[in-house]
Amino acid sequence: MKDIKDIQSQPDFRKIAIDKVGVKDISYPIVVLDKKNKFQHTIASVNMYVDLPHHFKGTHMSRFIEILNEHRGEITVKNFPDILAKMKKRFNAQTAHMEVGFPYFIEKAAPVSKAKGLMEYRCRFTGSLGDKKDFVLEITVPVTTLCPCSKEISRKGAHNQRGIVKVNLRFKGFIWIEDIIKIVEASASSPVYSLLKRPDERYVTEHAYDNPRFVEDVVREVASKLEALKGIIWFSIEAENLESIHNHSAYAYLEKT
Repeated sequence: MKDIKDIQSQPDFRKIAIDKVGVKDISYPIVVLDKKNKFQHTIASVNMYVDLPHHFKGTHMSRFIEILNEHRGEITVKNFPDILAKMKKRFNAQTAHMEVGFPYFIEKAAPVSKAKGLMEYRCRFTGSLGDKKDFVLEITVPVTTLCPCSKEISRKGAHNQRGIVKVNLRFKGFIWIEDIIKIVEASASSPVYSLLKRPDERYVTEHAYDNPRFVEDVVREVASKLEALKGIIWFSIEAENLESIHNHSAYAYLEKT
């Protein structure tokens, strides 16, 4: 409108460019590809940024929401580059960035009773587009770990605890979230379940006892399995044990190209 002044487009004379400006923590419905059910509807927290040249006072924040609305419910790994390209063009920017964090649910059956419950896994898409494009998939998986040292030196049992394993991936082609979760869970002492009956609890306890793992073991096991997957060009793995008998967490991290 001619009678409404556009403050954001006015010049700024400090000659300081800004790397990222945009909007954060937008709750938004999205669709994620699901290996079993084809699609899964979930709610994401979305961050969107572009660079701001030194000669502009501000950016037009409403345009981020407009772009998001144009892809209502259709933010996937496949169309991520298209959204970033649209951001660059709409803002006349050199770089565009988007981060989409969301809960992903998988129906998991208990090991003995086969009682079914939904397990939540935290996932994150992070993408950027400048002279080059980049996309990282992050998956956080809760696991159970049992201490090999405690098992070795104790006459009665061993201490165990919940662990958190976070995997970040760059890849060519396509990767199923479910496949990475299976790799992580198979690398720990035991998976975590949302629903367990007494026979399941006994099984999980004994299974963990037979598969003791340090955090060092977990990241090495995950790494060896990821290296066998086709298409992965980079990954990082971090494991944290929320220790049950220590006043600290145990932690390990590795990164490979």
